[in-house]
Amino acid sequence: MGKKIMLVDDAAFMRMTIKNTLTKAGYTDLLEAGDGQQAVETYNQEHPDLVIMDITMPNMDGIQALQAIKTMDPAAKVIMCSAMGQEAMVVQAIQLGAMDFIVKPFKPDRILQTITKVLG
Repeated sequence: MGKKIMLVDDAAFMRMTIKNTLTKAGYTDLLEAGDGQQAVETYNQEHPDLVIMDITMPNMDGIQALQAIKTMDPAAKVIMCSAMGQEAMVVQAIQLGAMDFIVKPFKPDRILQTITKVLG
């Protein structure tokens, strides 16, 4: 597929879940970050085609990381992940430039649908 995707979540098992779904679908160029700060640094070095980022994380949350990434690269494509009940944060993320969001627990087909829509 040739698309570079970065998965950002402080829970390793969540990254693994998404990674498995993406690998099965043929996406092999995958990067990982465990918090928002790491995400911003990795984005700066690697310029992935897409970022899938959790909202709630230590050090720098997904909203702050989204702002930092969008400042560096206004064209960045970011999909936010949220737990149930984080609607206000999702709305804020969309206003800040996130392209879409996925609600946990993830359904593999929903992840892939969203990625396909965002990457075009």
